[in-house]
Amino acid sequence: MKLSGAWIEDPAVQDICRMLEEGGHRALLVGGCVRNALMGEPVSDIDIATDARPDRVLALAKQGERKAVATGLEHGTVTVVEGGCGFEITTFRKDVETDGRHAVVAFADDVESDASRRDFTMNALYSTPDGTVIDPLGGLPDLTARRIRFIGDATQRIREDYLRILRFFRFHAWYGRSEEGLDEDGLSACAALADGLKALSHERIGTEMLKLLAATNPAPVLASMEQAGILRRVLPGGEMVMLAPLVHCEIALGLDPDPLRRLAALGGEMPEQAFRLSRKDARKLAFLREGEPTEPAALGYRNGEQTALDLLCLRAAAAGTEPQKSWRAEVAKGAAAKFPVEAKDLMPAYQGPALGERLRALEDEWIASDFKLSHADLLE
Repeated sequence: MKLSGAWIEDPAVQDICRMLEEGGHRALLVGGCVRNALMGEPVSDIDIATDARPDRVLALAKQGERKAVATGLEHGTVTVVEGGCGFEITTFRKDVETDGRHAVVAFADDVESDASRRDFTMNALYSTPDGTVIDPLGGLPDLTARRIRFIGDATQRIREDYLRILRFFRFHAWYGRSEEGLDEDGLSACAALADGLKALSHERIGTEMLKLLAATNPAPVLASMEQAGILRRVLPGGEMVMLAPLVHCEIALGLDPDPLRRLAALGGEMPEQAFRLSRKDARKLAFLREGEPTEPAALGYRNGEQTALDLLCLRAAAAGTEPQKSWRAEVAKGAAAKFPVEAKDLMPAYQGPALGERLRALEDEWIASDFKLSHADLLE
């Protein structure tokens, strides 16, 4: 089996691999880029694995007058810049010691050792620069079946890093087949070791959960998380009741997946703290959860098109009602409307707080008229 495509044929990718090979080392593309290419999914980050030690990678980059940064030297990672892009080059490695959050690694010389320390079989696939696929652990059948399966013993893999519990569900939401369900051994291990999630930082949990919520339809996977007792551990008080109706509404209105919109539907106790959201995202989430009981056009005018549609979807999901096809047009009309009265139009008759109150009153009248009252009508 051979891979092809603009990502692997990119001159920058080929040049970096050539740098390693001409230096007497292996250069293998690994992980997400290989997995996604085989699945027909978009390829973004390109990672390279090699038997060259980090100091050797740095020396080869310097020899070729390339910029190199030791971005993760203790884990064997060097970032080399080629063609304006940074490529992470990581030395083959194996875990020496793990504590459920971090790993102490030792460098290795063979790809089998490097593959064995990864999480899922579909992530342990490699490719030579010419596109020849290398499958040291037999992960291709799982990838073809879109089956998310831990490498070796699921319990052992999870104990190495408890974040793999959430990654198991996230990967299934993105790449699995929901109709076939989750791998039983993996699901059982995740449920049994769920208490290990307490050891993880809120930032790591939040990052993983927001990635999961960005999947096309995360509802079936989150339902499995709820049944396994995992959802309540990462989002106390969160409930699934609104999520599936929300996804239905999103599809009906042609909205892209939005993790904050979905998080608002899940509810829960202080998710902004549980997931360590940024201030901007926390404000948006709070607004979406509070809602605004006004008509679609008014929502569009006051909040903009995207936020208005978010609120309408959440409202429909909460009420268990079907989204209306007219919402998009109404929201767009409101978002494009421009209030025809300015403060200077009311001066000097109104000043200070009275001016603001009068402007708000006229704006409310104008919105109630479906934006039809003119400048002259409002000033009469």
